[in-house]
Amino acid sequence: MAVSFITAQFGHETNTFVSKPTRVEDFRVGAPDAQFGSPSSIVRARKGTRTIHGGFIDSAESHGVSLTPILATFAQPGGMVEEAAYAEIKGTLIRRLRDAGASDGVLLDLHGAMVVEGIEDAEGDVIAAVREVAGAETPIVVTLDSHANVTAAMAQAADVIIGFDEYPHIDMYERGVEAVDIAVSVAAGEVRPTLAFQQLPLLTMPPRQYTKRDPMLSLLELAWAMEREPGVVNATISVGFPYSDIWDAGVSVAVTTDDDAELARRKVGELAQAFWEARDEFDVDLTPVSDVIDHVERHDAGLVVLADGSDNPGGGGPADGTVILRALVERDVQGATVAVIADAESARAAASAGVGATVTLDVGGKTDDLHGAPLPLTGYVRLVSDGRFEMQGPMGRGSIADYGVTVVFVVGGVEVILTEHRRQPYDAELLRSLGIEPARRRLIALKSAVHFRQTYQDIAERIFDADTPGVHRPKFDAYTYSNLRPGVYPLSPASPGLSFLPEGSA
Repeated sequence: MAVSFITAQFGHETNTFVSKPTRVEDFRVGAPDAQFGSPSSIVRARKGTRTIHGGFIDSAESHGVSLTPILATFAQPGGMVEEAAYAEIKGTLIRRLRDAGASDGVLLDLHGAMVVEGIEDAEGDVIAAVREVAGAETPIVVTLDSHANVTAAMAQAADVIIGFDEYPHIDMYERGVEAVDIAVSVAAGEVRPTLAFQQLPLLTMPPRQYTKRDPMLSLLELAWAMEREPGVVNATISVGFPYSDIWDAGVSVAVTTDDDAELARRKVGELAQAFWEARDEFDVDLTPVSDVIDHVERHDAGLVVLADGSDNPGGGGPADGTVILRALVERDVQGATVAVIADAESARAAASAGVGATVTLDVGGKTDDLHGAPLPLTGYVRLVSDGRFEMQGPMGRGSIADYGVTVVFVVGGVEVILTEHRRQPYDAELLRSLGIEPARRRLIALKSAVHFRQTYQDIAERIFDADTPGVHRPKFDAYTYSNLRPGVYPLSPASPGLSFLPEGSA
């Protein structure tokens, strides 16, 4: 009998400390077409890419499964999603789900940290609405970003939750493949998914969530070992998104077994306990920008990367902060590159002046007063680009990045990449598309927290996390939480003797 699945993507990572709301137009930018995707446009846009839907498509083909994508859209991380935007997109998803009719399963490509005006747990609301239409017997397999703030409502409405393992998220494609593989087994009656979920009273910040080193590497290895055990279908660690001030923000774990509730409960307790015991290993060290410049001037060899995670557009930052740029220009650091300053006004003005022109611009600092003031700079325009290139790193390889009008603006020894659109510059191919070989620079300042490591880790001599201000600053003293549940560490003292192990566990 032919097997058919319905798929849908609806994603946003909401930083509630960002004042500018996320509107429906922001979701249209991240959709294959103006209608948030038709089956054909979604397949054209995602096939051959290292994305969740890319994995869905390839795995379905290998299994001979019919796939009907009904919606695909995401918006760049930012402020709270407007109620009207959410209602329109959710309504489109549910209407198309009804029109698609019966299927053998629904695969949802979600983020897990979307917050809507009046709705803290947007994904829980989406999954519940899909469940109501699909029915109790139709399996729902959900993929989530590892920064998902997973809730009990999500776990209750889904049959399987599969989170990204890696940060940087280089395994999106594999998780899409895994989702289809599991759904096929469920549809064939070979697996009866049984999900256990545990939320921890714990927040962590991005730099220490990097999964190629401890503490995350050891925790992931524990999860992978569990997945090799008989009866365990999936083990997921979600580090949470601490920039969403909601009741359920923070770390959680989920384990799916094959019809074994006791095994799921025991394994989720072991995973939660291991994470809890590592809680003090997640403190972040930040380095003043002046100290990094001193290091560069003392050491002549090798690339230094300065991660401006506080202004990371991948977590809601405006990407127009000028703190690092000002320091580099004032000290005229030779061989320095800033990627990027998202300043449409400056990018267009420089592009209009043309290659070779000398212009004076007020660069950056136009979004708010949290990331540095506009910086008056005189320099010359070395290159103008449309800002489009095919990503080459393992995260999203094959996808087309679009930064809009992009200019290499040179001020003394400093190259400033001005862009029309706000995008996280995590793929080194951005610089190469502009004629800049990263390995030949002395210092590259990136508006990124961790994702840049997928293509810069192996070419950088040193990497520093910058001590800069911003809405994505990886220090808890920068934020006042109003909606988070009480007793969450490190905002509150750790509860003495807290254990997540089931009674009778060793």
